[in-house]
Amino acid sequence: MSRVVVLTVLLAGLIVVGSTGTVFGAQMDARINPNNETSPFKMNYQKTVFIEYPNGGELFDVLRGQEWTVEGTADSSDPGVQDLMNQLNQKIKSDGSQAQISDLTVSYDIHLKARNINTSVDYRVILEGTLSNYVITQDSQKTLVDLGWRGMSATEDIVIDGHELNFPISILLEEEPEAAAFFVGTEAESVLERNLIDANFILEQPLTNWHFLFDPTGINVDAGTFGLSDEIAGYVVSSWTMGESSIREGRQVERVFEAEVMADQLYVVRSVQSSDQGNLYAIGFGALDVFDGVEIAGVTPTPPEDYATTSTGDFPVMIIYGMAAIAAIAGGAFFMFSNRALKNEKAGQQGISPDRLVGYQTSSSSGGYQTNRGEAQLADGSDYQQTRSMYEDSSNTTQSPPPQPETTTPASQEAACGCAASAEMGSECDCEMQGSCLCDASCPCNADICKENAREMS
Repeated sequence: MSRVVVLTVLLAGLIVVGSTGTVFGAQMDARINPNNETSPFKMNYQKTVFIEYPNGGELFDVLRGQEWTVEGTADSSDPGVQDLMNQLNQKIKSDGSQAQISDLTVSYDIHLKARNINTSVDYRVILEGTLSNYVITQDSQKTLVDLGWRGMSATEDIVIDGHELNFPISILLEEEPEAAAFFVGTEAESVLERNLIDANFILEQPLTNWHFLFDPTGINVDAGTFGLSDEIAGYVVSSWTMGESSIREGRQVERVFEAEVMADQLYVVRSVQSSDQGNLYAIGFGALDVFDGVEIAGVTPTPPEDYATTSTGDFPVMIIYGMAAIAAIAGGAFFMFSNRALKNEKAGQQGISPDRLVGYQTSSSSGGYQTNRGEAQLADGSDYQQTRSMYEDSSNTTQSPPPQPETTTPASQEAACGCAASAEMGSECDCEMQGSCLCDASCPCNADICKENAREMS
């Protein structure tokens, strides 16, 4: 029975894993060089829509066995890419940032896969481009860099190569019009009309909540990543990352929108998008600030003197050292007291103290066997039950009496004096020969043993 249960659970797990995939929201990766006029960035938008028909039905019949992919790539020469770039720049400007996108390449991949219990549609749009005009001001000591451009979003149609990419329902209307007709005019249509190109959450999460690190030596190794020369050797690289559940950022959960459609059967449309993620790098040491409501970073070639922070950016290293010292002191005190307790622990036989015992002689009677070992007993007469051996089991065993010493009988008492010779038998008392007295008090035997015995009997 247990094997059946285990196999059932494994099969259910395989079905769930097979029907779902890794889903990510908006993912940002940008590398800003304040010494250059432009810097590269990359945005990845992903979403998965599940169309569920657990009881079959007409929608299942329409989608049965369907699987197709729509993919392609376009650069800034494409009118659709130019339209998207204009929408992104307008959104950046509305957020208060002066930065702009000067070049853009769009890659898209939409894949539909029908199964027996559901159909999944995976949407992915990747933007790779160039940022410019992000330097607010610059002098010999510090550069102010605009970081308010992070919420790259579009709320209008984006048509590239004849495919509308921003709203999930559009590709269904294009490739599966019969299936999409089940959702038009229903609550499910609002779920499918949520724009895919949306990075507002990345902007809404303050950079002070992001995970901060700076590396004063890694630039020598990573110079090729930034397309930089060895002239910047010795600069530091500041990095801010987001997307993990933490005290700073809070609990990050996936965004799920769901709606039911009642037609010939009950169908469920579910949109799943994981929490957004971001990786932002800057050449130099970046100190965060806010300027006219826009987050900025004051970037210097090297960190300030005596600057010591952890990855959170606000926790002094000396506090960590102090906590480590307290832990070391506590550990030393623990071992000291443990060692002292170990030394005070009694070793050897545990029992009655020798100063409470007194010796006495044994087997001192005539003919006995006596040793120089002797025996001992309690001098104060304490109760034996209070000091008895730990090896004795008082509940199951009883005290056996000590062995009694053997008594010796004199030779005269060993003689069978009650068996006197009888005159009728005509026997003669010959105790000297017999070695024992067989006579009574009237025996006239001249043997010493017999005379002695006769006297005793008389």
